[in-house]
Amino acid sequence: MDEIYIRKVLSGDVESYRYFIKTYQDMAFSVALSIVKQEHLAEDVVQEAFIKCYQSLTSFKGKSKFSTWFYRIVVHVAFNSIRYKKLALIDFDLADHDQAYDESILDEIINNERKEMINDALAILSPKESVALRLFYLEEQAMEEIQEIMGWTLANTKVILHRARKNMQQVLNQLIKKSEYHG
Repeated sequence: MDEIYIRKVLSGDVESYRYFIKTYQDMAFSVALSIVKQEHLAEDVVQEAFIKCYQSLTSFKGKSKFSTWFYRIVVHVAFNSIRYKKLALIDFDLADHDQAYDESILDEIINNERKEMINDALAILSPKESVALRLFYLEEQAMEEIQEIMGWTLANTKVILHRARKNMQQVLNQLIKKSEYHG
């Protein structure tokens, strides 16, 4: 489907670019938020990434999936925004997309607390570790796709993901202890 819309946009049908925005905006926001840690900055990153993608669509050669190519742009723009603005990496809030079924109020509260704790842990992790976990587990990207998106070697991707898992476990344990102490 992506190829069809790429051809339409390249042939002058500017309105067809909406397909890419609708299809990839949530994932792009999620990836950007993993890196910049602030919603308003993530929105800016996504907007800039879509603009860069549109401007450089002619350079997309189809050697990888469009999504991989696009997310690499998102990652690049996000890391540049950190680098150039010297951001304080704080505040992470994950949009709730999985309310497809009705839950009891208690289950909903438990799930919200769990998500909040995971988001808190992701905010504490380094941007590389946070985005690696998000791409692998939440977005179900293959190791090779993460490697291509991030521009890492396969070995480096595996090491970062391994460290991210270990660090996530440590951070979650600390947050659980802290909540038990304060709760």
